[in-house]
Amino acid sequence: MLRRTFLPVLTSPLLAQEAAAPAARQEKPPQAPEPGAIKVSVNEVIVPVTVTDDQDRFVSNLEQKDFRILEEGREQKIIYFNRERSQPVVVGFLLDISNTNRTHWKVFQEAAIDLVNTLLPGDRKYSGYLISYSTDAELQANTNHDPEKIMEKIRKMKPGGGAALFDAIYMACTSRDLVKGEPIEPRRVIVVIGDGHDTASKKSLDEVLELAQRNLVTVYGVSTMAFGFHAEGTKNLTRLAEATGGRVEYPLNSLYKDVSGYLSTPSDEGNYAYKVGTGGYAAEISKGIFQSIAKVAGEITTQYILRYIPDTQDSGKVFRNIEVRVNLPNVKVRARTGYYPYNP
Repeated sequence: MLRRTFLPVLTSPLLAQEAAAPAARQEKPPQAPEPGAIKVSVNEVIVPVTVTDDQDRFVSNLEQKDFRILEEGREQKIIYFNRERSQPVVVGFLLDISNTNRTHWKVFQEAAIDLVNTLLPGDRKYSGYLISYSTDAELQANTNHDPEKIMEKIRKMKPGGGAALFDAIYMACTSRDLVKGEPIEPRRVIVVIGDGHDTASKKSLDEVLELAQRNLVTVYGVSTMAFGFHAEGTKNLTRLAEATGGRVEYPLNSLYKDVSGYLSTPSDEGNYAYKVGTGGYAAEISKGIFQSIAKVAGEITTQYILRYIPDTQDSGKVFRNIEVRVNLPNVKVRARTGYYPYNP
């Protein structure tokens, strides 16, 4: 398996492998396609979609006729529909190990391990990789099927330094081994476990957002921002998730505001830090983390997959807007906001 930059969103995996191969390989006699190989038109757009009801529960029994896709306001014909659960995915776990996560580090360390264990059950159709980021982003574990390799790295991590979130996303899109068939099957997902702030990246938010959209990456976030604190990075996580069709969970944001014994007092850790008194502090943390992990893992494995061929192939627009509609009342639809049809 070669390490290489991700392909544009409208490029077939089969054509991409042919283009990337050296001249010597192209001189070999053509081979028959592998049984069961996925063939995708070079101008096909892939759109993962999540549908939830007014109580944030997954709606998983919809049919193709229930969906409409509009590109630049024009309705498109859906040519592929899939609602199978547990679809193949490649998950990038991006773990914030900056100084801001010292307060609840052990909690989120365990949460990251739990998430890896949930999304990588040992089946070869699920792959994952680990990138940690503080002052620099570092590929800790390359793409593989073994959750233990990733969990062992997480167990040894300690927080410290700045935060290079955008560089970590850039690394996830350019500097790890690919699985055959990406991004059609398996799909590409990134889960950021951090508060979204960035103090050390060489790349910008706009750069990495475009890169993620070009490479059909869906971004999810499990925020480490604690109740009572405000993080500028919240807007970063929200923008990354909403533009790519993901979501952000905030397990610590409001969970202990009514818990007895959870007090704000002057502290050496900062002007004010939250301290445990008596009551259900530990239980509330565990409950909130578990629920957030379950929601993210559930959504990743419960998405509808729609594909279509745009009816207008060249409109001169660099970015093309997408809207997905569902013919049901009181539902929320999450999908990528658009795509880039051409190379930069």
